[in-house]
Amino acid sequence: MHSLAVSLTVLLSAMQAAGPASGIYETQQADFTVETVASGLEFPWSMAFLPGGDMLVSERDGRLRYVEDGVLRDAPVTGLPRILVANQGGLLGLALHPDFQDNRLVYFAFSEGRNSANHTALARARLSEDGRALSDVETLFRVNFDKEGGYHFGGRILFLEDGTLLLTLGEGARYRDEAQNLENHLGTIVRLNDDGTVPFDNPFVSARGARPEIWTYGHRNVQGIAINPATGEVWSHEHGARGGDEVNRIEPGRNYGWPRVTYGVNYDGTQISEATHADGLEQPLWYWVPSIAPSGMSFYAGGEFPEWQGDLFVGALAGSMVVRFEIDGDRIIGQETLLDDRGERIRDVQTGPDGHLYLLTDAPDGALLRLDRVVP
Repeated sequence: MHSLAVSLTVLLSAMQAAGPASGIYETQQADFTVETVASGLEFPWSMAFLPGGDMLVSERDGRLRYVEDGVLRDAPVTGLPRILVANQGGLLGLALHPDFQDNRLVYFAFSEGRNSANHTALARARLSEDGRALSDVETLFRVNFDKEGGYHFGGRILFLEDGTLLLTLGEGARYRDEAQNLENHLGTIVRLNDDGTVPFDNPFVSARGARPEIWTYGHRNVQGIAINPATGEVWSHEHGARGGDEVNRIEPGRNYGWPRVTYGVNYDGTQISEATHADGLEQPLWYWVPSIAPSGMSFYAGGEFPEWQGDLFVGALAGSMVVRFEIDGDRIIGQETLLDDRGERIRDVQTGPDGHLYLLTDAPDGALLRLDRVVP
């Protein structure tokens, strides 16, 4: 991949959403209001839309919550395995099996172990018909490297059209050089069959010493992944250090460079790498300097906002906003910041089956929000 990377400081198009003096956000393409669907969520992390309109929401502190008819149930869903809750670790990404209507299978990423030796894991379980309990819990995958500290777990899950799934992972912060080591899963995106086995056509299945689950490597901490509906390609984003957050087009077997190349520096201002480019290492489609700490990612393909068809939405933690990217095929051609006046850390952003855009705010009293279009 040799796409031109674009920095936040060099914009093809820069547009700022007006603050809502009347409660209405006015943007160049669509006006909207923000409605609170549910509040009282403790550091919500991911959401999954159930048939019929109900939702599951993961809380980082190790609870799975159920939103029924727009109301958050008081009692969490029971049946989760033992979860390590430490700093950034806890209950993370959620996804439904493509045949959920028939098999009721829910997939979830989480951290397990102890603070001195922990890793990311992926499990699946069957959700009861009333949505109150999980059963038949199976851990399908564990990162094969026990790291110290509670940082950089990754944790997003994406099912592909062929029924396999991708799980994003981090490099454990202090273990960044391991992102270039194919003998372990740190700093990779892995691809699995729905039962946790390894697909026969993974790029490193036959490579001596390499972990066969690895799909791509050279990542820092990937916390957003989605399919571009215009091209069918997988896009992801990942956290940089102090600057250097990236949006990437994900292609199997490719090396995305961390920490050999980066547009960021260490948090103390010292250099990570002298290089931003190198042969054989992928360039991002977009990067941010300074960092916005991206989390959550969705291409819009709903009916509520026809003006946003095909646009890419990214939540931001440090940036406390949502970024809307205008997309032309496999290129980013412009960007707009939304909701930055609210001062809320956005952990997840997803397009709902009803065509609305849904957000999770990262806070001890977090909320599930919905964007409603205002018709001129």
